[in-house]
Amino acid sequence: MSLRRIGVLLRKEISQGWRNVMFIFAVVMPIVLTVVVSLLFGTVFSGKARLGLADEGTSQLVARARALESLEVKVYTSAAQLRAATAEGAVDLGVVLPAGFDERIIRGEPASLVAYLWGESTLRNRAVLGSTLATLIRDLAGQEAPVEIVTTTLGGEAAVPWETRLLPFILMMAMFLSGGMVPAATLVEEKQKRTLRALTTSPVSLGEVFAAKGLLGVILSVVMVAVTLVLNRAWGGEPLLLLATLVLGAIMAAAVGILLGAFIRDINTLFTVIKGAGILLYAPVIVYLFPEIPQWIGRIFPTYYMIGPLVEITLEGGTFATVAPELAVLVGLNVLLIAVIAAVAARAPQSEGALNPA
Repeated sequence: MSLRRIGVLLRKEISQGWRNVMFIFAVVMPIVLTVVVSLLFGTVFSGKARLGLADEGTSQLVARARALESLEVKVYTSAAQLRAATAEGAVDLGVVLPAGFDERIIRGEPASLVAYLWGESTLRNRAVLGSTLATLIRDLAGQEAPVEIVTTTLGGEAAVPWETRLLPFILMMAMFLSGGMVPAATLVEEKQKRTLRALTTSPVSLGEVFAAKGLLGVILSVVMVAVTLVLNRAWGGEPLLLLATLVLGAIMAAAVGILLGAFIRDINTLFTVIKGAGILLYAPVIVYLFPEIPQWIGRIFPTYYMIGPLVEITLEGGTFATVAPELAVLVGLNVLLIAVIAAVAARAPQSEGALNPA
C-alpha cells in the first residue's frame, strides 16, 4: 500500500467532493438543523448565562466571577437560598463554595463543590458556565485543580431542554452523514460509472481506494461535528479528549460507510439499506430524546459508542476516567471493522463481481 497513491486519491476525492450531492448534503444539513433548533428554542437571542454563588467562607472566586462581563452573577447567603433560587430558574447554575476552598486548591489538595443546575437552562448557558467555572478555578489555583463538582439537576429529567435532547441527534447525523454516507455514496458511484474497475486495474489497489475514501470520511466527519459543537457552544472542558473521541467516532462511521459501499451495487439500494437500518443507527440518540427511557438501553447498540462519549464530555463534564470504558469498546469495534475491510480488499480479485457490478 502506497501512502503517495493514497494521498493523490484523497486530494482527488476532496477536489471533486463538491460535485457530489451527498457531500453537499452532509455539509449543509447539520448546520441547518443547528440554526433551526437555535431559532425554535431561543438560544440565538438568549441573554447572559446566570451563575449563583453561596460562599460559606471568603473565597476570591466570588470577586473574580463578578468581574466577568460575560456572566450575570448573583450571590446568596446560604446553600438553601441558592438551591431555592436555582429551582425557580433565577440562575442557571448555583455553586456552593465551602469554607477553606481557596486554600485547598492552591495547595493542590482534592476539593469538592456542590452545584445545582436548573433543569430548563439552555445548552448554551450550561456550556458557558461549565467552561467559565473551570477556568476560574484553574486561575485561582494557579494550576489544574483536582476539584469534583457534584451536580444536582432541579426540576427532574423531564425538564431537560429540547435543544439539549436534540444535540446528540444532530451530532450523530453530522458524524454519520459525512463520515459514513459520503464514502459509501462515492464508492457506489465509482462502481456504477465503472471508474472503480479502471482504478483497480492500474497500480492503485482496492485497499488504497478504501483508505482514501475512508480518510475523506474521517476528515469530513471530524470537521462537521466540530463545527456543530462550536455552533451549539458545547465544546466542553476537555478539548483534547473531545478531539480524540471525535476521531475514533469518525473512524467507525467511515468504516461502516466503506463496507456499505463495497457490497451495495447502486445508490437506490444504498438509500434503502440506510432507511432500513436507521433505527439501529439512531437508536441511542432516541434514548437521549426521551429521558424517561432507561439509558442503559442505548448501550446495546454499537453506535452508542460513537455518540455516548461525546455527549458525556460536552454535556456532562466527562473526563477520560469516565469515558474510558466506552472508548475502549469503540477502539475494539474500529479494529474489527478495519480488519473486515482489509479482508474484503484482499479478497477483491476473487469477488470482483460484488465490487464491480456488470
